[in-house]
Amino acid sequence: MQCNCVELKHKELYIGVMSGTSMDGVDTALVSIEDNRITLLAHDEFPMPKELKTRLLDVCIGQQTDLIAIGELDHQLGHLFADAVLQLLDKSETPASAVTAIGNHGQTVFHQPTGDSPFTMQLGDANVIAAKTEIQTVADFRRKDMALGGQGAPLVPAFHHTIFQPQESSVVVLNIGGISNISVLRPNQPTLGYDTGPGNMLMDAWVDKHTGEKFDRDAQFALQGQVNQALLKQLLEEPYLSLTPPKSTGRELFNLPWLEQQLTEFNDISAQDVQRTLCEYTALTIANEVEAYRLGNAPALYVCGGGVRNPLLMKRLSELLPSWEVASTTSKGVDADYMEAMAFAWLAQRHVHQLPSNLPEVTGASRAASLGVLYSAN
Repeated sequence: MQCNCVELKHKELYIGVMSGTSMDGVDTALVSIEDNRITLLAHDEFPMPKELKTRLLDVCIGQQTDLIAIGELDHQLGHLFADAVLQLLDKSETPASAVTAIGNHGQTVFHQPTGDSPFTMQLGDANVIAAKTEIQTVADFRRKDMALGGQGAPLVPAFHHTIFQPQESSVVVLNIGGISNISVLRPNQPTLGYDTGPGNMLMDAWVDKHTGEKFDRDAQFALQGQVNQALLKQLLEEPYLSLTPPKSTGRELFNLPWLEQQLTEFNDISAQDVQRTLCEYTALTIANEVEAYRLGNAPALYVCGGGVRNPLLMKRLSELLPSWEVASTTSKGVDADYMEAMAFAWLAQRHVHQLPSNLPEVTGASRAASLGVLYSAN
């Protein structure tokens, strides 16, 4: 797997830590970077305690909170991320002293990239991570980009640009986490990237409400229902979908209260029909964007994130994009479950060597910059 990294005379190890909008656990990835190559050496998933997830969800959807609660969550997440790293080190038999730095995304609790006071907030005290693991930690990746007038998201297109190179046709890398985002790679054209809309977030919230399951395993719940065209039409009228890039969104918009508001005039619809419609909504909002970037005779859509394990969603993407190759990034040599964790390891490496890591054409920032803040372990 090639990457446009700084050329190093010796191998450096980095750990990426990612907790996404789905909040289904903490992904960690140990990678080596050497001579323009990045290699995944080990990976792990660390569970997020249910009580912690519940408190985070309350903050994300706008429930009343206070500084004490925010401070406690920041501290608890710092320990959670540190414990996830320590478990990865133990499982991979890697000493902390061998790791150059940790790249920690943090847990996003609110993202407001527009308006008079744009801001983004990720929790997870990097001081705790650095002190507990004894590894210097790079965090707070998004706010420098926003200070430069950007959206602060998405950041992974810069990483995708390093490892997937289009030849004569378009390559779109799709991450389906809680939110879906795409990176558009076309020959001799600037890289593009933005959030298309919901990924697993609405489907997960709905199936949890009606079955108690964290996600719709193998789309079994959705497959019991039918697409409700009236509801689908209404969902497609969400104003975010018609915004032009750069744009980014999150749980502050697409959440269970938003969905329940959409359902106020659909009293007789079954829970299974809602789930099937949500899957179709996710597929359509992705496919409508991807198709706009078709170029060449062999365009490819490479999918990563939790959504790649939803067979109905993947089937619908293939059906909606008949002229595209639709495949998991795993089939192309990049683990679909750990792509984002690897990306934040790479972002940490870029910061350590003071190399630019954002793409202004993606985020809207006024210039390229080395993102993140370094927290010393000393």
